[in-house]
Amino acid sequence: MSSLLCFEEITHLFTEFERTAFRLETRRGYASDRAGARFRAFLRGVQPAPEPDHPWNTNVREKAAQGARFSRVRLVDDPPTDGQRFLMATAAGNVAAGEDIRVLARAEAERLALPDWDFWLFDSRVLVRMHIDATDTTIGVQLIEDSAEVLAACRARDAAWVVATPSADVWAEVRSAV
Repeated sequence: MSSLLCFEEITHLFTEFERTAFRLETRRGYASDRAGARFRAFLRGVQPAPEPDHPWNTNVREKAAQGARFSRVRLVDDPPTDGQRFLMATAAGNVAAGEDIRVLARAEAERLALPDWDFWLFDSRVLVRMHIDATDTTIGVQLIEDSAEVLAACRARDAAWVVATPSADVWAEVRSAV
């Protein structure tokens, strides 16, 4: 395994990619979300307001204007965890900025033999494997350009994408069941 980099060392990829940035999210929640006031308010029943001026959404809009696209597939359990419900609740703001976010049942991901780790895939050429500890904290990332590993990530992306459901559709079902 190559040495781990700090996430900050790869952030330039989010503005420099040309065509596609894809994320597979496999965790049941993320420590960075749980640490935030929006998450705590969500647990009290407050729906997160969109943040159109958040730097992430600004970049998504700018990349979309250049013809590039962000997309992601999030794995969810049955029933979804609080962390997964929070991500679905906040997805509308990302989608409004131009990101395509879809949801896939964990059981389906296992049937498809998808990786059980998070990653970003840029332009189907650069793979960033996220290393996340037991507390759901990102401890580092690996920058991978090995063609076999990148191809495997492309295949995982393609397999997940065709069976994943738009996040808003799943969120509507989850909200109506609560």
